[in-house]
Amino acid sequence: MIGKLKGTIDSYGEDYVIVDVHGVGYQVHCSARTLQSLPSPGEATTLSIETHVREDQIRLFGFASEVEREWFRLLQTVQGVGAKVALAVLSTLRPSDLANAIALRDKAAISRTPGVGAKVAERIVTELKEKVPAFGDVDPAVVKLSGDMDDHRAPQPVRDAISALVNLGYGQPQAAAAIAAASRGAGEGADTAKLIRFGLKELAK
Repeated sequence: MIGKLKGTIDSYGEDYVIVDVHGVGYQVHCSARTLQSLPSPGEATTLSIETHVREDQIRLFGFASEVEREWFRLLQTVQGVGAKVALAVLSTLRPSDLANAIALRDKAAISRTPGVGAKVAERIVTELKEKVPAFGDVDPAVVKLSGDMDDHRAPQPVRDAISALVNLGYGQPQAAAAIAAASRGAGEGADTAKLIRFGLKELAK
C-alpha cells in the first residue's frame, strides 16, 4: 500500500493532482484546501497518502499533513460518510476547526459542507465526540458548558445569557465561549445581566 508520495507536480485536475515520481504519474485526489496549498507544476511536493483498493479500481487520496489524513480516516467511521463526503468536510474546515466544531457540537459549521445535511452533521458530532484526538484550541470549560447546555444542566442565568448573545447575532459556540469566560470573571452565582456584560467584554477583546 502507498503511504507517501514524494515527487514533482505534473498537472492539476478539478479534485486531483498528478504527482510525477521518477517518470510515473500518480493521480491523487485531494481536498480543495490541500490542492490550494500545493506548489505550481514542476515543483517538488510530498503528500501523505491513503490508498483505497476495490475490485475495479485503486484510488489514492493525498493530504498535506498526517493530521488531515487521520481526520479523513476518522470521518469515514461515521455512518453515511464516505471518501467523497470526508474530503468535502476537509475542504470546508481545517482539522483544528473541525475538532472545535465537534467539541462544541457546532452542527451548523459542519453542515456548511456541500452535500452534508443536518442528519449527517449530527452523526459526525455525536459519533466522533469521544474519538477526537484533540479539541484543538477549545477551552475545556467551553466544552463542558456546551455539554451542559445540550443536557440542559447549565444554570438558568447562564442559559439566558447565552440566549441573549445569540439573539444579538453571535453564533451559539461563540456565545457559549464568551459566557464560559464571563462565568469565571463574574463569579459564581452571577445574574444574567452581569454575565451578559462580562460576555460582551469577552467578545470585544
